[in-house]
Amino acid sequence: MSISVDLVKSGDADAVVSAGNTGAAVAAATVKLRLLDGVERAGIVTQLPNEFGVCNVTDTGANPDAKPRHLVGYAVMASILARSVYGKQMPKVGVMSNGSEDEKGTDFTKGTFCLLKHLEERGALPFKFVGNVEGHDLFEHEIDVALTDGFTGNVLLKTCEATAKAFSKWLKEELKANPFRMVGAACASGAFRAMKARLSADSVGGSPLLGVRGVTIIAHGSSTPVAIRNALRVSMEMVQQGVNPLIEEEMARLGTIPEVAEVYPK
Repeated sequence: MSISVDLVKSGDADAVVSAGNTGAAVAAATVKLRLLDGVERAGIVTQLPNEFGVCNVTDTGANPDAKPRHLVGYAVMASILARSVYGKQMPKVGVMSNGSEDEKGTDFTKGTFCLLKHLEERGALPFKFVGNVEGHDLFEHEIDVALTDGFTGNVLLKTCEATAKAFSKWLKEELKANPFRMVGAACASGAFRAMKARLSADSVGGSPLLGVRGVTIIAHGSSTPVAIRNALRVSMEMVQQGVNPLIEEEMARLGTIPEVAEVYPK
């Protein structure tokens, strides 16, 4: 892993794809490659399938103790990824909270909301800010980017993975319960295959670590060859679309992000 990151640092490679330990991959990329200009913290972006394509959730594990200003940076970076790689011309960005009302949430989520609202009123955001979003919104509505801290995002991601596995197991058990169900399952095999492909993490390949110099993709430890192939594809698209230069450009245009206390008086 360290050698791979060194190849990116020296310019002998444009990207690194790692299916190793996430913490080690984040540490190696952050320490060796350093952060892009204007970026305070790197963030992992994970794609969840929804009715409109994918929802980019960030951060999902790089920075558990994030500050609201870090989430503003995540919003800019993930919106550029959504625009450049996933074709969303004006990405819709929301803050993960326990309700869609503006006043809902903790001091952390309220501070993030107020910062983004302040920057939106200044016309400084390169995306459409839609306010607070709830867990079900990630799958049911057109949310292109959902913002949260690395602790909450990681718990969310692992919960979704476990739920999908449990549902698949329970469905198989019920379909095998009697011959009639098995016949019905055989008739619907095409639909089951399509659903499996739609929900499979292999189609995404891995989660980009945004904010570091050089493209870094963090794949799952149990990645299949198909997943690695798609992780390589995403890394190539990020390089070709110039995601990192666009991030530096937008962060420079955004300028200094104010402190929460300046826009969110308690």
